[in-house]
Amino acid sequence: MPELLRIEHLSAGYGEAVVLHDISLALGQGQTLALLGRNGTGKTTLINTLAGATRQHGGTITLGGLALHRLSPHQRAAAGIGWVPQERNIFKSLTVHENLTAVERPGKWNPQRVYEMFPRLAERKGNLGTQLSGGEQQMLAVGRALVVNPTLLLLDEPLEGLAPIIVEELLRAIRRITRDEGLAAIVVEQHPQAILAISDEAVVLDHGTVVHADRAAKLGAQPEVLERLLGVKR
Repeated sequence: MPELLRIEHLSAGYGEAVVLHDISLALGQGQTLALLGRNGTGKTTLINTLAGATRQHGGTITLGGLALHRLSPHQRAAAGIGWVPQERNIFKSLTVHENLTAVERPGKWNPQRVYEMFPRLAERKGNLGTQLSGGEQQMLAVGRALVVNPTLLLLDEPLEGLAPIIVEELLRAIRRITRDEGLAAIVVEQHPQAILAISDEAVVLDHGTVVHADRAAKLGAQPEVLERLLGVKR
């Protein structure tokens, strides 16, 4: 499978504080990476660094052969990064439809396809962002990232704090986006079993470094390893 993303000897953080140390990993086109680790281990910092929202102290990031680390956040979006941060960052003063059309770029993903995937948004496309539930806001955040038509989708804890029925709906959507549509993705998630089941590769961070990397299916089948690395039981 052709390589899409390569990170080599990456160090990054906020201001002078270095959070990530010597991170190296690669992801193929159409693959999904589960990015796991306990709280405060650098997962969000890695996602933010790929999106251009941190200070990079060393190393390189290439996306489809392009030197991503040399680009601004806006240029990274144009180069193929779709980002769903923890804060969701939807435009709360705009309607659902305006949120989607404001960032839309040409490609196979458009507002209509987002509405087909998330019927709740279709029903509320005239509603302001402030009038949406937390789950609906998360769906809109995913939809906004998709209509940019990225080659790599970054999802930072997309299931956090949501009702079980919404979690299932979002998991089905993520599975469709990655498995059926073939969009590469990196997913940070506190519920490893849920995301390992729809991922190809898995990386575990601890203290800002990679401490474990394996096929997602293999890691998911090793509850003792998950418990040791993450403190969770299957």
